[in-house]
Amino acid sequence: MAETTSEAEFVALINKHQGIIHKVCGMYCHDRDDKKDLFQEVILQLWKSFDSFRGESKVTTWIYRVALNTAISAFRKESKKPGQTDILELKIQIPEDTEFQEKNEQFQLLYKAIKQLSEIERAIIMLYLDDHPYEEIAQMIGITANNARVRMNRIREKLRTMIKIEE
Repeated sequence: MAETTSEAEFVALINKHQGIIHKVCGMYCHDRDDKKDLFQEVILQLWKSFDSFRGESKVTTWIYRVALNTAISAFRKESKKPGQTDILELKIQIPEDTEFQEKNEQFQLLYKAIKQLSEIERAIIMLYLDDHPYEEIAQMIGITANNARVRMNRIREKLRTMIKIEE
């Protein structure tokens, strides 16, 4: 069966910008299978809304917005389920070189702290770490640019406090 122009455009768009979707999935899921499931759900939601995308914002803004909304909805559903032990929480000792280990520990502390943030705060910090300007962050999240700046400052302080407590 031949692809329609719309399908071909969608596939090309997803192939070009799939990194955004992987990043969002990685921020909201720990388990590899959960990431795959969320990735598929984001693709489905993007496809459902593809015909209604009018191009009033950048394509990447639209992708982030759909991906974040889908991830946040899935995260909320998942958090209502009874607790499960994540294999990442198990203390497995694997020898590593010390420089890599120190950087890895710093990243682990940061990501552990980020995962304790609210869904919206997590979305804002992820977009900020991707070097998106506040105006784009605001558009993707659905807040004003000034609100994005204020929230980002609060998130930075919250993360500093969380990381100090962890150390």
